[in-house]
Amino acid sequence: MDENNITIQPIIGSEQVKQFTRVLEKYKSGKVRTEQRIIASENWWKLRNSAEEHRTTDMGRDGGFQSCSGWLHNVIVSKHADAMDAYPAPVILPREPGDRQQASQLSKIIPCILEQNGFEEIYSDAMWQKLKTGTGVYKVVWDSGRLNGLGDIAIERVNLLNVYWQPGVTDIQRSRCFFHTELVDKDLLLQAYPEQLQGRLGGPTFMSTRFLYDDAVDTTDKATVIEVYYHKRVQGKNTVQYCKYVEDIVLFATENDPVMAVTGLYDHGQYPYVFDALFPIEGSPCGYGFVDLCKNPQTEIDLMKTAFLKNAMVGATPRYFSRGDGTINEKEFLDLSNPIVHTTAGLSDDNLRRIETSNLDGNYIAVLDRTIQELRETSGNTETSTGNISSGVTAASAIAALQEASGKGSRDSTMASYRAYGRIVELCIELIRQFYDLPRRFRILGAGGMQEFVSFDNGGLQPSSLGSGFGEDAVFRLPVFDIQVAAQKRSGYARVAHNELALQFFNQGFFDPQRAQQALMCLDMMEFEGKDELMQKIAANANLEGKLMDYMQTALLLAGRAAPGLVEGMSADIMQTVTGQKPVGRAIPKVSGGEAPHVQRAREDAASAARPDR
Repeated sequence: MDENNITIQPIIGSEQVKQFTRVLEKYKSGKVRTEQRIIASENWWKLRNSAEEHRTTDMGRDGGFQSCSGWLHNVIVSKHADAMDAYPAPVILPREPGDRQQASQLSKIIPCILEQNGFEEIYSDAMWQKLKTGTGVYKVVWDSGRLNGLGDIAIERVNLLNVYWQPGVTDIQRSRCFFHTELVDKDLLLQAYPEQLQGRLGGPTFMSTRFLYDDAVDTTDKATVIEVYYHKRVQGKNTVQYCKYVEDIVLFATENDPVMAVTGLYDHGQYPYVFDALFPIEGSPCGYGFVDLCKNPQTEIDLMKTAFLKNAMVGATPRYFSRGDGTINEKEFLDLSNPIVHTTAGLSDDNLRRIETSNLDGNYIAVLDRTIQELRETSGNTETSTGNISSGVTAASAIAALQEASGKGSRDSTMASYRAYGRIVELCIELIRQFYDLPRRFRILGAGGMQEFVSFDNGGLQPSSLGSGFGEDAVFRLPVFDIQVAAQKRSGYARVAHNELALQFFNQGFFDPQRAQQALMCLDMMEFEGKDELMQKIAANANLEGKLMDYMQTALLLAGRAAPGLVEGMSADIMQTVTGQKPVGRAIPKVSGGEAPHVQRAREDAASAARPDR
């Protein structure tokens, strides 16, 4: 038998792909309620209440005007503004002293990678998705086609209707499989995979649920491309395998590659997706959003406003009862520009009578106001959070306290987004560790805000040998980092408060090295952002000042022995440096409130060194 003619059969073929599709259909059936809720929330966001949601209500069946107020819209817009006001930035900390340089470089390089992906816009879109439907989804993968084939990290927001997971799991990493579907033009697929797809493409065999788009989406010349990620244990290691296919045709599968079948798609062994839920739901990675929370009060507001407007229209437009055998010219009667209305018979109240209407009671307006207040309190979008303060509150501290309390809900949602952001940064670090074999150049901000261009590769992120461990096996250490997330942008009020605090510290003498111990004791009792860094700078400044005085004292001692004539001039110069005062004549001025002890000792030692021995 000729060994050169042996054909290796792929592990993933058409039969395995059909099995994947059956699993996908099962996952889709378990996601029906989630998809219905997501689509309904999107319809509400687009203020389609009159066209879709309110059509089934009694108030909207007469075909007249229906109110679609923007209270719920305002809630989501306000929460999105809070989220973008706290746009995150990563701070990467080492767990070992030897990893400090790598952690410092990653803290500056990761933001560059995110910026190259336009992450601020991606983050904004994900926040809209999170607030409306309850869940924002990110995808962090390695795109080998970027940078002219060099490859780089790719981050994007994912449509929640296009991903599928095992029903009942809260963490997608515990799902047996994870699917991502996308409609792609057939001609583009043929250009990318001519050998596999030539003459074999049919119609889309699987169709994801879609939103009610304003534009008509034609799917005639499109095919559904399915990506499936699944965990598989290989040689005692948990790997993440990947298969991309259309219909029953395999486009790419890691298990069909001898090397990737062992290593998996990514070394980190995780699905490259991050879910950010607003209000979590047990047994699902998705949450519910503000539309689900505030739909009922918004419906009540719209129904009441519709009824109020109809009542106002009825009261403002007089209507009449007319007898069937009446002889009044109705055309002339309805023409308000005609001063004369003709009739062929005697007039009486029986022929034409005005329809009486009752005015709207004030209690109904009160109910509407209470319902609006309910929606605002339920969503946390109170007047204080939007910048409106009651007329009786005038103190700045009281206003700040009210705004701080009213923003608790937004801060809680922001912290959840920060946790998702931290997982995104972790995936980016792992992709850098795996794929950044060649050095890459990045523009970063160095000391003093100056632009610097640095080169970075994954050499410092690879496992390092610690020598032999148990038996004769070598022990390796993998650099691992902790990720802290902080707000990159501050609100105007927060910046002003921070600047005022710095000025207060300056006026109180916190930055005076001679008062360092008192300042550190005071700061230790306080809580504010950046406190630890400030305490380190004050302690370092005090230590530097002490060393400087020691060096000055040593210089005076040496000068007194070598050149006694220079001692007095040097002492005067030292005093001028310490006190900032220019000495008068040959006199050495004293520090206000008493001379500093170390300066006094230095002067006495210099004087004694200048005197000849007896």
